[in-house]
Amino acid sequence: MLSLLVKDDQGGRVLVPPRVYAPQEDTLLLAEALGREPLRPGADVLDVGTGGGALALAAARRGARVTAVDRAWRAALTTRVNAALARLKVEVLCGDLLAPVEGRRFDLILSNPPYVPAPGPGLPRRGPAMAWDAGGDGRAVVDRICDGAAEKLHPGGALLLVHSGLCGVAQTLARLNRAGLRAAVLDRRYVPFGPVLGSRRQWLQDRGLIEPGEEKEELVIFHAARTD
Repeated sequence: MLSLLVKDDQGGRVLVPPRVYAPQEDTLLLAEALGREPLRPGADVLDVGTGGGALALAAARRGARVTAVDRAWRAALTTRVNAALARLKVEVLCGDLLAPVEGRRFDLILSNPPYVPAPGPGLPRRGPAMAWDAGGDGRAVVDRICDGAAEKLHPGGALLLVHSGLCGVAQTLARLNRAGLRAAVLDRRYVPFGPVLGSRRQWLQDRGLIEPGEEKEELVIFHAARTD
């Protein structure tokens, strides 16, 4: 059964079936950053890890030419359905992060990737946890985006990335800068732990990622520009 959600700052709606990431505070925060980003009509935008496509649709409503990528076929299909329902043109590809757009460049890359620290080795290969679990330090996907974004941007293009402060803000800034991008923190917001982090509170505390009694995580928006 599909559920109707209103999840962007332009009144857009997305249908999200079970096992597809439902837009939450991180999506909304990134949508707000997208709304402030200069974006000419016809700009090429890439949404990496699109989920149900809320960010892709928000960019398309601004007149951008949008490509959306997700490694989960269910998410890719959901984005196609949502684009059709909204009567917006979005190219949707199913594949691993930046691999489906090899050889292409964009004016703006958006990404709300998996970033939740998780017990156990590797990344989940199926199920809803694909949308949030990202290895013991939460950086298994974030680091790959930081390393690969520059070569997918036109000169003057930018990356807008969101992840939890639990993953390490300084590490992301350093990694983006090493990749040749001029990176900065654009926005921060504290939100209560959701069900996943709440269920891992003791494990996160044992790892030293949170303090005893901590109940909120910091969401961080990064802006990284290619200046050459």
